[in-house]
Amino acid sequence: QILSKVYAVLSDAKQRALYDETGTVDEDAEVLQGDRDWLEYWQLLFKVSVKEIEDFENSYKNSEEELEDVKAAYLNFKGDMNRIMESVMCVDYTDEPRIQAMIERAIASGELPSYQAFVRESKQKKMSRRRRVEKEAKEAKKTKDELGIGGENDLQALIQRRSRDREREMDDFFAHLEAKYGNNAKKGGKKTAAKKRKT
Repeated sequence: QILSKVYAVLSDAKQRALYDETGTVDEDAEVLQGDRDWLEYWQLLFKVSVKEIEDFENSYKNSEEELEDVKAAYLNFKGDMNRIMESVMCVDYTDEPRIQAMIERAIASGELPSYQAFVRESKQKKMSRRRRVEKEAKEAKKTKDELGIGGENDLQALIQRRSRDREREMDDFFAHLEAKYGNNAKKGGKKTAAKKRKT
């Protein structure tokens, strides 16, 4: 709701001019009273489907863009494969041999320097990384199974459920603030009034 009001104000010339001039918003303005389904609007605006994610992943892997990202990560993290694997998009531990081969080719061709952290990485570090990512994959699968997500509709249902949870959290937060500071403000007001009567 807040984002929707912000969008409505910023996209309306009169409301934006009023806000720029006074720092306030006309809550009764027609632009803020429309019956638009804002939840649907924002979902349409930012909607990304499971298929779109999969299509992007398929087009990204083994692309020039991925190669440039891998080389940039290699340089940025001085050959630290842990950091490289964490930063490159759409990769998991099964991609590691492919990513490593990309880097080795770039080193051999002189495109990348030879960092010790990469060329002399210990087997123990490699195994530790693999164990960690396998554990994370199992945890992710467990969470996915618990939430019951698998297809497009399931993902949408999860997003809506999280949205409702966030709304409840915000309502609780505002209720807490009102209970904490609303009563104090009233008490403070009474004390001030009492002081005024005494003077």
